[in-house]
Amino acid sequence: MHAPSSSQDTIGKANIAPSMSIILNGWFLSSLVTTLRAAEKFDISHLSSPTVAPLVDAAEVFYVEGFFLTHGSASVLELSTKASKNGKAFALNLSAPFIPQFFTAQLNSVLPYCDIIIANESEAEAYATATGLPNPTDLAAIARAIAISPKANASRPRVVVFTHGAESTVMVTSAEPDAPKVFKVTPIPSEKIVDTNGAGDAFAGGFLGAFVAGKSLDVCVEAGHKMGAMCVQLVSQGF
Repeated sequence: MHAPSSSQDTIGKANIAPSMSIILNGWFLSSLVTTLRAAEKFDISHLSSPTVAPLVDAAEVFYVEGFFLTHGSASVLELSTKASKNGKAFALNLSAPFIPQFFTAQLNSVLPYCDIIIANESEAEAYATATGLPNPTDLAAIARAIAISPKANASRPRVVVFTHGAESTVMVTSAEPDAPKVFKVTPIPSEKIVDTNGAGDAFAGGFLGAFVAGKSLDVCVEAGHKMGAMCVQLVSQGF
């Protein structure tokens, strides 16, 4: 459910392709304004269309960004509950701090069906604040709270991964909630950083790409780091 690059043929005739405006200031400081057309216009009937339904049935791993929770959670619940019932992996990216801050109820309705949660430190802090966790800056504790929260398919441990820019990435699983793993990030020299927009998406892509390939979770994190590092050294690509 990541926003498609050519949406009109797959979802409908309405113009729903996402767009964004980015202002780069200095090496890697930036301001970004984006539209959420795919999230706003997406209709649950798309999932049961003759073209898409077989693809959904055949998929083994699903990845959804939190932006789809902003205009109702029906589509996300449709996919996540189906994945959970069939023992397939469902990954959710919190996407932005305002998702857990203003769409807490929608997020909580989907969380029981999530096998993988990916977020950055700001999104994790927003979740902790919105849900009343005692220390909104303790990433390991926040990850643990999410990891051990109720889960529909208990046979598949939940994995929670929090990135933190050039700081270490934290991963906690429901199988070992009291044994958080910390992965150091190799910093990119500031003069080589061009644009940090999309780095989180690149991490998610690397992590899930390795996951689909059957790699260990440790390797998945390192793949995410490599993709994120490549991303920040390039100008953000349009979609």
